Amino acid sequence: MAVGTQKDYYGTLGVDRKAKPEQIRKAYRHLARKHHPDVNPGNKTAEEKFKDIQEAYEVLSDEKKRQIYDQYGFYSDNIPQGGYPPGGPSAGPGGGYTAGQGQAGNQGFDFSGFDFSDLNPREERGGGSSFRDLFSQIFSRGGAQEAEQEDFERGSDLEHHLHLNFWDAIQGTQVRVSLSRNETCPKCHGKGTTGGAAVTCPTCGGTGKLTRQSGAMRFAGPCPQCGGTGKQKPRCPECGGSGHIRKPETFEVRIPPGVDTGSRVRVPGKGNAGGRGAEPGDLYIVTDVEPHPVFERRGDNIYVKLPVTVSEAALGAKVEVPTIDGPSTIKIPPGTQSGQRLRLRGKGTPSLRGNVRGDQFVEVQVVVPRVADERSKEILRELAKLNPEDPRRDLKDVKVRS
Repeated sequence: MAVGTQKDYYGTLGVDRKAKPEQIRKAYRHLARKHHPDVNPGNKTAEEKFKDIQEAYEVLSDEKKRQIYDQYGFYSDNIPQGGYPPGGPSAGPGGGYTAGQGQAGNQGFDFSGFDFSDLNPREERGGGSSFRDLFSQIFSRGGAQEAEQEDFERGSDLEHHLHLNFWDAIQGTQVRVSLSRNETCPKCHGKGTTGGAAVTCPTCGGTGKLTRQSGAMRFAGPCPQCGGTGKQKPRCPECGGSGHIRKPETFEVRIPPGVDTGSRVRVPGKGNAGGRGAEPGDLYIVTDVEPHPVFERRGDNIYVKLPVTVSEAALGAKVEVPTIDGPSTIKIPPGTQSGQRLRLRGKGTPSLRGNVRGDQFVEVQVVVPRVADERSKEILRELAKLNPEDPRRDLKDVKVRS
């Protein structure tokens, strides 16, 4: 590797200068997955970031190279083993050192002769395996040692979909939930191994690294079986080395008042178990609420359609309207038109955001009676003479474009 400028390899990987090899490997694996060119096709920024990550890991994962980097602030293959003699290399303009030019190192990923733009992400030329499959094989999770590398990682969250009727969602309820989740293995306590003498990893032969060739690409990375340690301990017979066992469980969950379709109710600690005894994840109850034939819910507000007679709308009246708390009386102002909305404050659903409630909106629908007898018809004709308003007067001025 030839390095002409000082680079912050620790900052590239996001680790402390005193980070242990396990922490460096873990940071590298996370960033390599995130910025890999196959995951970000056509993204030149991600491609350059991926190369910087590979370069940083190549140096910091090697004990001798890391020692030289820590001493001089850069690494070059031309630096003699044991460091520079007194006087060292010539100082650069900024007071730092200028490394000599050398050949690219053989650890990590060698991209020489490889053109990212020509890569078919589904099938690599000259071979039958996909680039993504090859990359995932090198960095795949597996074995008890991988669990050791992911020390004390919080368990994953779970989702459970729950169907509720309208009233249970409005008023809240207690439900029984049955599901299967990962729990810490009681035999190995999440370690994946019951102890015993470690043996040489058969996958990497004890080197802790695997190198694979595919066309113009050559990959080198930590062995996925032993996590780069080169050693394997006997796997726990109870969990097969995973550190977890699948176990069904039934428990009570309190659904708070006011949930709606798509609401997520968090149940702490009821997700999958964490690595090596770490805290478990959470369970999220996702609710699906049945509609009601009368009450229409929109957020925390309730909408109801209220039929009224012509005389009630014209003269005004006090009428009874249903609410989720029971019947309530509402005043219809004189001259109320069909479609007009009246509001009942605080008669909506409880809010999940605090100790407040929405409102209820009452939409008035004027019901026109069917007139059959002559006396009623005469009264309506007399009414029209006494109130000669034209309800269509605004339509007469509408101009039609010719």
